[in-house]
Amino acid sequence: MGDYVKIEKGLGPDGRIAVVRFDRDDGINALSPEALRQLTEAARSFEDDGATSVVVLTGGAKSFSAGFDLKDAEGRARKTMDIGDLRRHLKLGPRLTRAWQEMEQITIGAIEGFCIGGGVALAVALDFRVMARDAHMRVPEIGLGMNMSWQSVPRMLHLMGPARTKQAVILADQRISAAEAYEWRLVEEVADPGKAFDAAMALAAKVAAQPPLSVAMTKLTVNRLAHALDDLASHMDIDQFALASMTQDHKEGVEAFLGRRKPKFRGR
Repeated sequence: MGDYVKIEKGLGPDGRIAVVRFDRDDGINALSPEALRQLTEAARSFEDDGATSVVVLTGGAKSFSAGFDLKDAEGRARKTMDIGDLRRHLKLGPRLTRAWQEMEQITIGAIEGFCIGGGVALAVALDFRVMARDAHMRVPEIGLGMNMSWQSVPRMLHLMGPARTKQAVILADQRISAAEAYEWRLVEEVADPGKAFDAAMALAAKVAAQPPLSVAMTKLTVNRLAHALDDLASHMDIDQFALASMTQDHKEGVEAFLGRRKPKFRGR
């Protein structure tokens, strides 16, 4: 599956649990374009897998993901792309989250350390999220002069409602603790530090013990009802992101982030 993603199948009751482990072994686990491709391929590898009922997605021991890799050479090349190439390249993120949301298997995220930006976008595309008590989430896109894309806003809206979604996305510097994430309904379970994966596997075992076809059909029904209007509501994600990425505020936001200073936005 590549350098960053490993898949293990045949776990749990009747071997119906699989684990997808995304770990760049650097304590940061940023989502480079290549990582996005490998994670998308991982999700798609289950399309014809009738033997797996549940997939647990986990990151490293210190981080689920730090979000999109602003230092990656391919990612930084976006600055020189014309609008056509940029729009095509920006489809990597939505393609990833859609692949995970549309999996027939139940998906569970095990979150340790931090889960930031694109990591949150991936997490909310899953069916369930288990978060370690000392972990946190953050959505920094607006603070970088960007918008939250990858169809994340409607998914967060379904989970938390409008006010909490605005709070999480607009207040870009705010860390969302595990306790807050649980209170806001952004995660379904909080585990002891270092035990998020174990708790996710325990939940997976409960799901795997249920009739596989009934589970898959129920997931499909719930998702179709809950997300029926999401494409309509977020079809401009990519174009909004592309537009925002061409602003002076975006340039300032990224330079300030890389230079570890406070940005000065001017609405340009």
